[in-house]
Amino acid sequence: MKEICSFSLEELKIWMEQNGEKPFRAAQVFDWIYAKDALHFDAMTNMSKTLRDKLAQQFSFPILKLLKTQESEDLETFKYLWELPDHKRVESVLILSGDRRTVCISCQVGCPARCAFCASGKEGLLRNLSAAEIVEQVLHINRQLKAKGERVSHLVFMGMGEPMENYDAVVKAIQIFHAEEGFGISQRRITVSTVGVVEGIHKLAKEELKVNLVLSLHAPNQHIRKKIIPYARKYPFEEVLMAMDAYAKETKRDITYEYTLMAGINDRPEHAAELAALLSRQQCTVNLIPYNPVDGLNLQRPKRETIEGFRGVLEQAGINTTWRYTKGKDIAAACGQLALVKEHS
Repeated sequence: MKEICSFSLEELKIWMEQNGEKPFRAAQVFDWIYAKDALHFDAMTNMSKTLRDKLAQQFSFPILKLLKTQESEDLETFKYLWELPDHKRVESVLILSGDRRTVCISCQVGCPARCAFCASGKEGLLRNLSAAEIVEQVLHINRQLKAKGERVSHLVFMGMGEPMENYDAVVKAIQIFHAEEGFGISQRRITVSTVGVVEGIHKLAKEELKVNLVLSLHAPNQHIRKKIIPYARKYPFEEVLMAMDAYAKETKRDITYEYTLMAGINDRPEHAAELAALLSRQQCTVNLIPYNPVDGLNLQRPKRETIEGFRGVLEQAGINTTWRYTKGKDIAAACGQLALVKEHS
């Protein structure tokens, strides 16, 4: 069966015409799903029973099943475990920060990148998510928030998976998130993170989208980066940075580089100085992320004074720097901690 949340409004209009219905019915379906929070076609009472039956016969909805929700001790981070139609599982995270309600979305079951510090890729990639499986993560979380008079305000593709390796589904999901008839979320509030899939970065720059793009850099040079990110063996350091620069020029968006600090690996003063020299001519932000512990990985978080020293070197060089406050570590919902959850767990 088709997945209704993988359809854009235009695609659903075409389906309506092909099935003997008026195209405006597509907007009604979108309204029921994305504005009125209907969870089955029978609830769409301003449409004929014949049309509702057609929809139910040809479309699956909803397709995600919520298995578990975990709350952090500070009640500002919530982790969701979803079961997919084939019984595989993914996780997503809701982060509360001031007025922001940010959902960290997964786009793959597992991850092909296998970054040294990250739980998501420990067992590699099992499969891509469909656009509907991506969209429904936000749909169901937004439904919960709306019950409290709130709504999702920001989206980050920083959960499980490499977005550029599931390009078509990720772009389709972004279009639905941004569409007025969908979630109506500004492109400025949507962020895509990549380990540096060069052809994907160039392709995204040509889309009629201006989402924020973040590069998982994590090293000041190719030698160290290849140790941390296996994908770096395929995509040379200079090519990745040039692609990011081209994206910034095409979209008029500033560049953000994520840099996970790991004790003794990439956190020394000389690493900071090398990174500062590398980025000195760019309009960018470096987001420093102290390593979050992952079972089975023999890595350590640097001491606070080491992180402060690293940041100081960058700031002295005039580079805008943020230090990500760790949220959700107690429920393994922090950066790098989302893991492949198996059916028998």
